[in-house]
Amino acid sequence: MAEALLEVEGLRAGYGPAEILFGVSLRLARGEVAALMGRNGAGKSTTLKAIMGLVTPREGHLRFAGRDITGLAAFRIARLGLGYVPEDRRIFIDLTVAENLEVGRRPAEGRDAWTPERLFDVFPNLASMCHRRAAAMSGGEQQMLAIARTLMGNPEAILLDEPSEGLAPVILELMADAVLRMKREGLAVLLSEQNFDFAAAVADRAYVIERGEIRYDGCMAALEADPALRAQHLTL
Repeated sequence: MAEALLEVEGLRAGYGPAEILFGVSLRLARGEVAALMGRNGAGKSTTLKAIMGLVTPREGHLRFAGRDITGLAAFRIARLGLGYVPEDRRIFIDLTVAENLEVGRRPAEGRDAWTPERLFDVFPNLASMCHRRAAAMSGGEQQMLAIARTLMGNPEAILLDEPSEGLAPVILELMADAVLRMKREGLAVLLSEQNFDFAAAVADRAYVIERGEIRYDGCMAALEADPALRAQHLTL
């Protein structure tokens, strides 16, 4: 197996007295796309937030690019090269597309820098909206902008929380193409997802989380080929 860029071992986390994650372990290699799937409330978003430092781990270890990031503040983790796109996007709705991208700009530090021009190649819809305020964009366009703004930080890996949620089919296809482009560029991608068809179209590896525990860890193609296994873990 390729060397891991991101390693999560025995992660336990929650909110207040409520424990949500019970020993979650996963890994993400450079240039790999992994999908964390599960039903609503299974712990997908909490896992990403804990990796990103937005939820404090109660137990376990997190390593990124060879460094221990357990318990680090989110801004320090971001500076190490881990990007994060939350489910609610958190774009600046009063700023234009160009201004949102500029807010996210950070040096590439030895890697080919993401520029607005490169991003407009990945997300062609944004090219004609450069001076449009984000508040005037559709949900799918805002999702593209949220990812593009994060890429302007030139991360080595990116966490995407429910990137396909609520998107029209034509935008879903563009989003899948964008994730595959990130992979070709050498970026590692961990996405939480409920849309199995979308996840299967982009991911190399699948993790299925149920009630805060990883129930499946393996090749996405194997999960896709096993209807009984999918029904066991993913059917409502």
